[in-house]
Amino acid sequence: MDDTAPLNRYQLAELGSLLAEPARAAMLLALVDGTSRPAGELAHAAGVTPATASAHLRRLLYGGLLAAYAQGRHRYYRLADERVAAMLESLSLARATAPRPLPTRADAKLRRARCCYRHLAGTLGVAFCATLLRRDWLQTGSRGLFLQPDGAEALAATGLELTDVSQLFGRSCLDWTERRMHLGGPLGVMLTSAMLQAGWLRPLPHSRVLQPSAGGLRQLGILGVPLD
Repeated sequence: MDDTAPLNRYQLAELGSLLAEPARAAMLLALVDGTSRPAGELAHAAGVTPATASAHLRRLLYGGLLAAYAQGRHRYYRLADERVAAMLESLSLARATAPRPLPTRADAKLRRARCCYRHLAGTLGVAFCATLLRRDWLQTGSRGLFLQPDGAEALAATGLELTDVSQLFGRSCLDWTERRMHLGGPLGVMLTSAMLQAGWLRPLPHSRVLQPSAGGLRQLGILGVPLD
């Protein structure tokens, strides 16, 4: 996907055709958490044969939505970049006025805290971002959002290990369940990684859900993050 020019009508139509196939959509959603997966795993996620999966993956690669790399005898696929993940998340906003089924327990967990291309999303991610902004720990710069020194000190005091934080920028990412912003970009990824390493969050297997620990919620509360 090219940053330098808007989509023309033909590119937009091609993008729509890529997303209109349920198997391809399933593959893309399986990669929204920022992981890289082999073709066989993506074929299973989409419910198609390996040969059919290969054809779909070629189209997604050619369309610029996926990237691939070889490791040993295997080839792994991932989203081309975080802008693709943000696009996939934001498409769910179009369903805001459509009738929705009653939420399940799994839906509630996904809405509370989940991984959006390796950064924290959901009600917890939105509340964390809002707190950083409210306390002026996060400021807008020429490239995006930057963590201020006093914010970095406050986070480090809670036990988070931060690296090269002054060189990283974040961006506002519209949360599809909350219709508010959470923190994305390299800064959002680094802070989420620090929370995972500190045990504040735990990824649930085969899911985008991030389960907050009691200790993590306590530390977030100390920072002033509302947890209701």
